[in-house]
Amino acid sequence: MQEYQVKRGFSKDLGTTMAEALKECFDTDVKKEGDHYQISFGALRLLDVTVGKDGKTLLVHTESDKDAPDAVILDTNRRFRKYLDLVTGFSTKERVKKSKSIEEA
Repeated sequence: MQEYQVKRGFSKDLGTTMAEALKECFDTDVKKEGDHYQISFGALRLLDVTVGKDGKTLLVHTESDKDAPDAVILDTNRRFRKYLDLVTGFSTKERVKKSKSIEEA
């Protein structure tokens, strides 16, 4: 499971935003299980997202389809990065930089 920090101002409606962004980025039905939102799309057998305990992080659990064709994997990864950009407010470059600074601490 990965935990992503959410930019200030983006955490206000995080629960709503993360569900709407799943529909927008993956164009598939979103299933709600308690406070978790789940989809299955392309190279992802499961993408499960929920709000972190403090309400300022996004918790993401994924299960990959290892047999997916390369084109499907690339499309799924592109959509997943776009999803994280929309929900967290941070670009891919910023997320990498933040994760490296946390690892070094």
